[in-house]
Amino acid sequence: MQGKVVVITGATSGIGQIAAERLAGMGARMVLVARDKARGEAALARLRTANPSANHTIHYADLSSVADTKRVAAEIAAAEPRIDVLINNAGAVFSSRQVTPDGLEMTFATNHMAYWIMTHGLRERLVASKPSRVVSTASDAHKGQSLDLDDLQATKSYSAFKVYGRSKLANILFTRALARRTEKAGVTANCLHPGFVATRFGDRSGGLLSIVIRVAKMFAITPEKGAETIVYLASSPDVAEVSGQYFYQSRPATPTKQALDDATGEKLWEITKKLAGVS
Repeated sequence: MQGKVVVITGATSGIGQIAAERLAGMGARMVLVARDKARGEAALARLRTANPSANHTIHYADLSSVADTKRVAAEIAAAEPRIDVLINNAGAVFSSRQVTPDGLEMTFATNHMAYWIMTHGLRERLVASKPSRVVSTASDAHKGQSLDLDDLQATKSYSAFKVYGRSKLANILFTRALARRTEKAGVTANCLHPGFVATRFGDRSGGLLSIVIRVAKMFAITPEKGAETIVYLASSPDVAEVSGQYFYQSRPATPTKQALDDATGEKLWEITKKLAGVS
């Protein structure tokens, strides 16, 4: 990773933080996207310790906002002549249904729309820097879920775990659709299940959900273990030409039948494109 440029979202804590520090330690220059300035500056300081010779940078944005995600992607594209790896990792879960100013359900906006918009905004840089990679954090939470393309915003009913699982299903469908589109452009796209990890994730989701998540974390793996597959997909020569796959513990895994439904993936892509206001 010496001299490589890696853009990563969700790297101020948890598996994103560990992955960013490990990749920096391998020689990469990290470009962070964060929301909280205090945690962002602390993350930047850690990266400078891991790799003092690289000019690591940070950009701030609310990734639940279509406009803000577009803005930060454009800023990064303008600032970075090359991008070797994009890691879509930021994610959230909410105990009750919340709607963004764009009229999107918050989980869908943060966990799916942001991945699509960030990748779209940096696509030219990724193609120009080929061979390059897009790595997206999905989850086994997609199991047992299916997408209702007529109700992606969960207006009919809302369950935090169900909506979160559907957003992770969308991540896998997105990865496969992206891989088809970049197959001849020198850009690979893969996603992963990091395992159930003890991080800040879900701590601020509110209500009973926060309590359930905190108790469950007593049985979770460490962020260090959870970050391993992200680092592997971002750096290993073993997967330099692998694309469109779902990984767990640094090995290909088989997602559900719903996650392999490329017809639904194509429809989701077109709906997402329209919601993002991309012609």
